Amino acid sequence: MNRPGARAARGAAPRHDDRRRTFPAVPPREAADGRFAATWWGNAWVGALERTALDQARLARGRTYAERGRVDAITVTPGRVVAYVHGSRIRPYRTEIRMRILGDEGWELFLDEATARPAHMAALLDKEVPHALEAVEGLLPAPGDLLPDCSCPDDGFPCKHAAALCYQAARLLDEDPFALFLMRGRGEGELLAELSRRNAVRSAAEAGPAAPVLPSVPARDVLAATRRLPPPPPPLPLPDRPGRPAVFPPDPYAPDPLALDLLAGEAAARAHAFLATGQDPLAALGPWQDAVRLAAAHPGSGLTASTRALYRDLARALDRTPTDLARAVAAWRQGGPEGLAVLEEPWDPPAGPFDRARPALLAAGHAGFRPWRNRLSLSSLQLRFGRDGLWYAYESDSGREDWWPRGVPAADPVEALVRRPGG
Repeated sequence: MNRPGARAARGAAPRHDDRRRTFPAVPPREAADGRFAATWWGNAWVGALERTALDQARLARGRTYAERGRVDAITVTPGRVVAYVHGSRIRPYRTEIRMRILGDEGWELFLDEATARPAHMAALLDKEVPHALEAVEGLLPAPGDLLPDCSCPDDGFPCKHAAALCYQAARLLDEDPFALFLMRGRGEGELLAELSRRNAVRSAAEAGPAAPVLPSVPARDVLAATRRLPPPPPPLPLPDRPGRPAVFPPDPYAPDPLALDLLAGEAAARAHAFLATGQDPLAALGPWQDAVRLAAAHPGSGLTASTRALYRDLARALDRTPTDLARAVAAWRQGGPEGLAVLEEPWDPPAGPFDRARPALLAAGHAGFRPWRNRLSLSSLQLRFGRDGLWYAYESDSGREDWWPRGVPAADPVEALVRRPGG
């Protein structure tokens, strides 16, 4: 009989440590409003540091160190953030920030609040922290909650190296708020599994009592030669919505439970549509289109470990790169199958709306667009005309041909150029 321990002894890959993560150095970047961090929770971290500091000069020097990329990779474990920081000497200093972890009562409050509304759950999966979670005491740092330590001889509180680590950690939290939860004591996989379980329990409670048990016939009566079988019962009524998949517990030797949940949910939705209409809504999609659709249906884009694994596996199966898939997902979210076609298929539109686009843009103050097939380009902006008669906006860094979909398609090119999602 095979045992898990025997498998590990035969050289299986070591089990992932959910409570220790090392993040590569985050490149310097200033938020649009001039603040150091781009998110409200990242700025809450910066605020706790700045209200604690006893020496503003050391604080300013540490911010400069962070902006110049002097903080190496950051390792996060419960209650501790550690990195090497390069100062004026050749050898870097080992710097760490300590904080208390959140107790069981605090985590219960966090989990209750996070699953109170579906929007909170969706935000967390999209690497956003809902403002409602700000009320969880001890989750975000308060003044005096961050305790710095450094191998340098400076006894400032904090020294410039610890201040640099604090500032850079704020950028890390911008990119991945699950790092904050790990600092407070719980890993990403552990939290997501518990959130999924609680969400399933809440959904089951909202669904009400189970369907009534159908009448049955003993097997011996069915198999009796003299019995005349009754006609089959009428089909069950179609439910209002697809069923929710079961809760898949995590297991180190099983597929990722969130990936299983996604695939089971997709299968349920597809079966429900087939029962309702008699047609498979996805039958016309090719493997690449279906992979893009599947990735686009997953909350977020490369934000959680499960999302990154999904992108990697789907891209590898179709001989594409995760960047190819991420770009295609952005196009699908912009306009569905037509948006993906606009991304991948240049074409020659007939005379008409395409020819009238440049005069319309010029009248609105957008001059200089250069045409090529169904595309109009200007520096870092581009408009693409789809076969559905809509204009799709794209953007790229200036001087590069690295176009990504943005905004919402529109029948008017000027409107497509200025529209944003939700605008």
